[in-house]
Amino acid sequence: MSQSKEPTLKQCFAAELLGTFILIFFGCGAVHTAILFSAQAGLWQVAIVWGVAVTLAVYAVGGISGAHINPAITICLAFWAGFDRKRVAPYIAAQLLGAIAAAAVLFVFFGPKLTIYEAEKGIVRGQPGSEITASCYGEFFPNPGGLTSGDTIYDPGAHAELRKTVPHYVAFVAEVIGTGILAFVVLAFTDARNRGAPAANQAAVFIGLTVALLISVIAPLTQACFNPARDFGPRLFTFFAGWGQIALPLGTDWGWLTVYIIAPTLGAVLGGGLYAKVFRTIYAELD
Repeated sequence: MSQSKEPTLKQCFAAELLGTFILIFFGCGAVHTAILFSAQAGLWQVAIVWGVAVTLAVYAVGGISGAHINPAITICLAFWAGFDRKRVAPYIAAQLLGAIAAAAVLFVFFGPKLTIYEAEKGIVRGQPGSEITASCYGEFFPNPGGLTSGDTIYDPGAHAELRKTVPHYVAFVAEVIGTGILAFVVLAFTDARNRGAPAANQAAVFIGLTVALLISVIAPLTQACFNPARDFGPRLFTFFAGWGQIALPLGTDWGWLTVYIIAPTLGAVLGGGLYAKVFRTIYAELD
């Protein structure tokens, strides 16, 4: 019987790019339809689309690259699961490219509707308030989605009041804890020594459900990132697609960096470390 070969870095790069594309296409696609068409009946419908998208991506490419589809998870696995650190940068590059490509496709699909929606709601792209349409791609705290629900026209005063509800430290801690739970679950559900873990071919379903549950709790605060590529790839696209400093406020507001890149990465390392140093040790002793 011939021995199966290890996938090459090029093959893994392609798999991570496609897997992240699938995740962002369906996940951000659901955000588009929720904001622009009121197509999703509540937060849970958006959350479960994200969860199913994670599951599909893992089943599609997990046999090649492991389907990290998230820089924070890649870094976590390099710290605690023996993932080759030389592959971290190529994996993250592939994830970012996949996210940017998905954002570009969604912009082609929904660009005309975005323009109409902005005109109807009194939003000028690239000006304060256009966070609402930019949030179809990147993420903002507090979640600005409800500012133009129904027949409501954008109101700067209401936006100012909304900003008071989620201070920076709350958003940061929410992303740390949310991603920490996700990383903990990923390591727990894929550990062969964990006798309570799902069967190997079912772990993707439960990881996807974990993402959906986390989004259902944290999305009203931060839009629920847990994945630096999921935010920064689409955010970078919108910076060049007309939203400019609203999408990427360089030098004025560093929340895009602290809340959506540093916090998820820190959370993944902490959550993964908790499993690796405490619970994996317990399972090893019980084995």
